[in-house]
Amino acid sequence: MILLTIGTQLVFDRLIQAVDEIAPSLDQPVFGQIGDSAYEPRSFAWARTLAPAAFEEKFRSASVIVSHAGIGTVLTAQRFGKPIILFPREARFGEHRNDHQLATCAQLAGRQGIAIAHTAEELRAVLQSGSLAPASAEELQAKRGVFVSELSKRIAALKPKV
Repeated sequence: MILLTIGTQLVFDRLIQAVDEIAPSLDQPVFGQIGDSAYEPRSFAWARTLAPAAFEEKFRSASVIVSHAGIGTVLTAQRFGKPIILFPREARFGEHRNDHQLATCAQLAGRQGIAIAHTAEELRAVLQSGSLAPASAEELQAKRGVFVSELSKRIAALKPKV
């Protein structure tokens, strides 16, 4: 199953509609958490919101995640070892107040287990390629170690000298 999630704060009709148009051509079902979006999918099962336990179960059973470029969703995909396709909200479409999601995608591009799509055509190509694989557990553990080390150094530098 492919899990579509758009976050909990803003609507994202452009992404929902893109997945709805692509879903019939995919070889696995799609489930979407669509929030308060005005667009209601016709080609896949969906819910506006899910309780945390139900959302976690959907996440665990998904083969791939399709999402806005929210860092919380990226981290959850890494935690569960799921490949993720990021489709950033763009200010020019009125989807967000600025383009920080484009900046997030620029920083994450090329990382194992993360694909970026900016258009419905790019999203279709990634979903139909079947080539997206999550980062390996070893790779994630190494990155966590580097992150924790760097974070510890920065926190230590913030502590006032006595």
